[in-house]
Amino acid sequence: MPNIKSAIKRVDVNEKKNAQNKAIKSRINTYIKKFKTAVAEKQLEEAEKLYKEVVKLLDSAAKDNVIHKNSASRKQAHFAKMLETAKIA
Repeated sequence: MPNIKSAIKRVDVNEKKNAQNKAIKSRINTYIKKFKTAVAEKQLEEAEKLYKEVVKLLDSAAKDNVIHKNSASRKQAHFAKMLETAKIA
């Protein structure tokens, strides 16, 4: 345990931020699962809506440094490709 006041505060702040980041990542993963399920079941309208939501969440997380911006970009490109492939098939 830290003894210095500023170190104690850092521990508290880090725990709170860790919980926030975990919640954001969990929400992203939930929407990703919903999107992949919609694509697999050929529900294209639903997949379009979920894709927009996933992109918004990924951009927001990247902006807040919850995930790396290149990781967000890579995932968005992957999901866009999945959606286009589903539309063609």
